Amino acid sequence: MTDKTELCPAGSAVAEAPAAECPHFPLADRPGVGLHREYLDLFRDEPLVPVQMAGGRKALLVTRHADVRTVLADSRFSREAWVNGTLFARKSTSLALVTSDAPTHSRRRSEVQFRFTHRRAEQDRPRIAEIAEELLDRLEAAGRTADLIAEFTTPFPYRVICDMLGVPIADLDRLLPWVTVMMSAGRFSGEEVNSAHETMYAYFFEQVARRRQAIEAGAPGDDLLTSLLTAPEESRLSDEEIVVFGFGIMMAGGETTASHLALCVLQVLRTPGLADSLRRDPSAIPTVVEELLRWVWFAGTGGQPHVTLEPVELAGTVIDAGQVVIPLTDAANRDVRVFDDPDEFRPDRTPNPHLGLGSGRHMCLGAAHARVELQEGLAAILRRLDRLELAVDETELDWRRQMFMRGVWALPVRWRAREDAT
Repeated sequence: MTDKTELCPAGSAVAEAPAAECPHFPLADRPGVGLHREYLDLFRDEPLVPVQMAGGRKALLVTRHADVRTVLADSRFSREAWVNGTLFARKSTSLALVTSDAPTHSRRRSEVQFRFTHRRAEQDRPRIAEIAEELLDRLEAAGRTADLIAEFTTPFPYRVICDMLGVPIADLDRLLPWVTVMMSAGRFSGEEVNSAHETMYAYFFEQVARRRQAIEAGAPGDDLLTSLLTAPEESRLSDEEIVVFGFGIMMAGGETTASHLALCVLQVLRTPGLADSLRRDPSAIPTVVEELLRWVWFAGTGGQPHVTLEPVELAGTVIDAGQVVIPLTDAANRDVRVFDDPDEFRPDRTPNPHLGLGSGRHMCLGAAHARVELQEGLAAILRRLDRLELAVDETELDWRRQMFMRGVWALPVRWRAREDAT
């Protein structure tokens, strides 16, 4: 066990290493489906990697599986104590769960958890599969080439979320540009970010007002916003909390799945024989999805900063109170202590204790639905689009830079129409 005095991050210990020796965080964008080799080597060298954040603030990146789980689950690591904003365009006040601790986090999450259970996700599976089929009907009717992101991986999860929230699908055309701005990490100006926040708040306050009018008229809907408005008064969320949950669930459930599903498809296409294997045996898709959740490099900005509330041991090191630590689930998913051959994509990997959907009290609220959507989306694509392949060389893909969610802006593909099959 050592005392963390020799590294450059600040705590009550005085930093001795010059700040120039610390990498800047968030790390620079790199293309690729999996974690970039440069960063993989960096994370393998140290369980606690010193970095310098905006404004000269110091932090430690937590890279090992067990330590990341500790930070995500242990109440001695606080998200609320980090008061320097988020690492992307979302304001802390526009995040219902990500920047909060118990008891606020527990109270808010308990009010919406009923809609995101594993059982509810399975009940929703037929409708999710139906949405996938409807979108692919339209895509196939338009021809044999398409941007899979624009025509499928984006509208697919957003339609699922719109159904859940009771938000008109027709409104997505104006909502999605605001989402892109709010999910950026330096891509847009402060003025654009503020405008997107204001318009998103206004839109969902209007949605809440309409739900309340319907309730008062004796004709309540069966959507999530209505459920939150009609909860018992003693536990009911405030209107602002409901609004934040509304657009937060829409953005998290839509943007993350849209980008991740596109990269899942890309990884399947670049893995020899995998697409055909899954067409022959669709029952293997859930196992492949779990490996994709481990393998795909997920967050462009890493993780959420936490602050230690008291001295705590992490990775064999005693860290002082006031230290900023950032748990990296992408690094944890390559931990050689947990995964055999972690730098190989193994479609049949099992068991697979990845942290792709988080862990502990900050486990992704929509984890069960995300799994169902990835499974049904990938299954439908492979079943309907025969001999699917990229329509451009992979080097020509335009990667999402300065964004919270990694991915590509477009995924041009082509396929053989089913009537051409012999």
